[in-house]
Amino acid sequence: MKSVFLKYILVFSLIILVSFLMLSSIVSVSIDEYASDARKRDVILMGNIATSLIEEEYGITPDTTLEAVVSENKDDLTRTFRSLTTHASGIGFLLTDMAGNVLIFHGLNVNSGTKMNTAYISRAGEDGSYIETGNLGGILHQAHIVCASPVKDVTGEQIGALFSCSSTSEEDALLAVLNKSIFLSNLWIMIAVIIAVDLIVERFLTPLREMNQAAKDFAKGKFDARVTVTGKDEVADFAMTFNQMAESLSQSERLRSTFLANVSHDLRTPMTTIAGFVDGIRSGAIPPEKRDYYLGIVSEEVHRLSRLVSQLLDISRMESGVQKFHQEKFDICEVTRLALISFERQIEEKQLCVELDCAEDAMQVYADRDAMHQIIYNIVENAVKFSRSGGLLRLSIQPGERGKYEVVIYNEGEGVPAEDLPYIFDRFYKTDKSRGLDKVGVGLGLYIAKTILNANDERIWAESEEGKYCAFHFTVRASN
Repeated sequence: MKSVFLKYILVFSLIILVSFLMLSSIVSVSIDEYASDARKRDVILMGNIATSLIEEEYGITPDTTLEAVVSENKDDLTRTFRSLTTHASGIGFLLTDMAGNVLIFHGLNVNSGTKMNTAYISRAGEDGSYIETGNLGGILHQAHIVCASPVKDVTGEQIGALFSCSSTSEEDALLAVLNKSIFLSNLWIMIAVIIAVDLIVERFLTPLREMNQAAKDFAKGKFDARVTVTGKDEVADFAMTFNQMAESLSQSERLRSTFLANVSHDLRTPMTTIAGFVDGIRSGAIPPEKRDYYLGIVSEEVHRLSRLVSQLLDISRMESGVQKFHQEKFDICEVTRLALISFERQIEEKQLCVELDCAEDAMQVYADRDAMHQIIYNIVENAVKFSRSGGLLRLSIQPGERGKYEVVIYNEGEGVPAEDLPYIFDRFYKTDKSRGLDKVGVGLGLYIAKTILNANDERIWAESEEGKYCAFHFTVRASN
């Protein structure tokens, strides 16, 4: 499970790292371009102003050298340069003659004794002015944004060049601070993401761990494990579905255990009876005049075993899809009467009041006749078994919705407890767990009825009030 956490952390870390690099690059380039453009505008502006002041203030004639003017007015020029730098901080000035001699500079770190390459000066005269980034061939200690402007005498002849320079150190420092801020921000984001991912993944993995452990318990035959459900998201839905599956498995295991107990009892009892009576007849313990009576009991027990085996085979065929249903047109009222007649003896013993209510004398349906007889037989058998003596047993067939008939089998008696009602159609489920009334059933009749109806796209449901009544409803397609 830890690998999932590590995968999430690696993915999120990679996303944050890539985002950090992209953000740093975009911000750095944007700020560098903006700051560089702003500096270049300031450098050009200050260079033009300084050049104009020198030319206009001193009106240099061809008879006068630039070196002589600078030497004579050095203090004034220094004040002029200082005044200009107050309007644009970080800008320095450097003035040379045509031979490349540095005559005066202000606000710059200049390597002493170094002579300017005349190419820079000539270029200023040829281009009028230009701007570049560099250290002027080693004149300056570090790279600057440089604007070179020609200095001319009154005749327009170039007599030198003025270099206004701005250091890039401030922009570099700003970018360093900005990158540091972005890095620290992303570091805190990374820490927050790790904590968030840990919480999210832990919340996601906890039910998975519980499901994994529960699945291992299921493999060992322990079906009581459940997963804690928290929240209302997809994980919670999954946990609820898992718990429902676990409950279904647990219910199936309980039904299986009950089935084994019931089948064992229902096989052992008739087999013991058969073996006892046969041994009694063979040994002579049962007199000849009583043999037919006990052979009749043996025959009933054999038929009882046959019915149990037939039910189990029917379920096996239906669940495997082997059993096919032959649809035909027939009168369901007639089939219902025949099924009811099969319980004549039991009805008389309990003195039940029987009602058969058909909306019409003949009600034609389209279904498998034998399967429909088996459904009605199973439900009526259940109704008679749990009816109270002298109670009402009513069978009703009425037109239903969407071209169907609705069959209702109602009896007064024990009814079904509310907690058992959702499970009465499950395999091997018996509401009479004490076997006080249901001494021969194994809980397959209603399951078979529901399986047949579901296979034919029909519905079956039950209504009951414990101690009063129980009513089974099912639908069957009417024949047009």
